[in-house]
Amino acid sequence: MDKKDNNKPELTEKMVAVNRVTKVVKGGRIMRFSAIMVVGDGDGRVGMGTGKAREVSLAAQKATENARKAMVKIDLVDGTIYHAIQGRHGASRIYMQPASGGTGIIAGGPVRMLFEVVGIRDILAKNIGSANPYNILRAAIRGLTAIRTPVEVAAKRGLPLEEVQKRHRLIG
Repeated sequence: MDKKDNNKPELTEKMVAVNRVTKVVKGGRIMRFSAIMVVGDGDGRVGMGTGKAREVSLAAQKATENARKAMVKIDLVDGTIYHAIQGRHGASRIYMQPASGGTGIIAGGPVRMLFEVVGIRDILAKNIGSANPYNILRAAIRGLTAIRTPVEVAAKRGLPLEEVQKRHRLIG
């Protein structure tokens, strides 16, 4: 499912979930499908999108287009994140913490796919609360975008970079 445009980097697309929705009308049932897709470049950019249509392929296509429009940049270091963080959306919470090299992605379902397309190779994650894939992904993206690099923390606190790294043992 990898596609390449003229000036854009190659993006990886993964289908997270497909749901069949039935609407009962006077003449019978109308079937529709909703799809959730994640799209990433493997180097810190990721987007999540949803799409609905009467066919799975059209729903996936719409979800992919929405995901490409909603891409955000995530700060990564050596295939992991800088510090532990918790993301929230609705009744879903997700706790993520960096892992040492070679650990791999220790996460379940939708979050694993998100980490794969964003380019994270070593991370520990735990979903707390609702298991709704949409809410889990939104919580994970919120958490990942809230991560601050040691340079940002040092600038905000008015400290030298070495002091921030020493005090908080941040990776990087």
